[in-house]
Amino acid sequence: MKKEHHYKSKLQWTGNTGSGTTGYRDFERSYAISIENKPDILGSSDPSFRGDATKYNPEELLVASLSSCHMLWYLHLCSEAGVIVVNYNDNASGTMIETSDGGGRFSEVTLHPKVTVSESKMIKKAQELHAKANQLCFIANSVSFKVAHQASCVSLEDAL
Repeated sequence: MKKEHHYKSKLQWTGNTGSGTTGYRDFERSYAISIENKPDILGSSDPSFRGDATKYNPEELLVASLSSCHMLWYLHLCSEAGVIVVNYNDNASGTMIETSDGGGRFSEVTLHPKVTVSESKMIKKAQELHAKANQLCFIANSVSFKVAHQASCVSLEDAL
C-alpha cells in the first residue's frame, strides 16, 4: 500500500484597494499564505506583472521549493552514506518563458549547491549523491521541466 501525505494551506488575497478588480490597474497582487502553526508568507506577483518586489512571488517559491527539497534529500543520503556535510548552500536559479497568450512555463531550474564535507576522502561520494537526491526529490518529480545541478564540493581542510 502506498503512503499518502496530505498538505493544506490557506491563501487570502489582500490586494483589494477598495474597488476590487474593477480594472487591471485597480488592485494589488498581494496575498498571504497561511499554514497552521507557522508564520505567514507574504506574497505578490513578480514586479513584471504589477507585483510588489518586496514580497515573495510564486516563481521564486517554486525555485526555493526545488532547492530545499534537493538539499533535504541530499543531507539524508549523505548521513546514510557516512558523508559528513558541515556546510551547504545553494544559489538556485530558474528560467520562465512567457507565451504569446500571456501565460508561461518554466523551461528549467538549475541548482548550484556548494557543499563542504569534513574530509577530502568524502568528496567523490558527496558529488555522486546529488543525482540520487534529484531522483528522490518529490518536488523535482512533480515538475515537467529539467532540474539541473551544478554542484561543487570541498573538504573542510580545503575551505580553511
